[in-house]
Amino acid sequence: MIEARTDHDAVVRMTDGEDLLAGLSALGDDAAVLTCGIGMLREIELGYWNGEVYEKHRIEEAVELVSLQGTVAMMDGERIVHLHTCVALRDGSTRGGHLFAGTVHNTAEIALRIPPGIALERAQEPSGLSGLRPTTAT
Repeated sequence: MIEARTDHDAVVRMTDGEDLLAGLSALGDDAAVLTCGIGMLREIELGYWNGEVYEKHRIEEAVELVSLQGTVAMMDGERIVHLHTCVALRDGSTRGGHLFAGTVHNTAEIALRIPPGIALERAQEPSGLSGLRPTTAT
């Protein structure tokens, strides 16, 4: 991974074979907003929340990463990377949803904003989802 950062921004380039979610978690930011991501992925798992559980769908072949947004927040002492994505298949059709897994195929370019003075935490909700709880950092 190649990384450049200032106090409040980071731009990373991940390379072929890297685990996208693990790599973003390894950056060490406890609060971040992923503002964009492009590149390619393979071996992805997308999810759709049906109101009770995630319906998961796997795509093994390489896909274009056309959109990636999300957050990094803490939950019970663990860094949680929460991402939503849209990917394009070879025929130009698109798929999207919650990104549960993905391996970088060739390259991924990602920009993050580290919000000054804001803490991001997640807490379990009655719906079964873990909800974001932004607060002013102390």
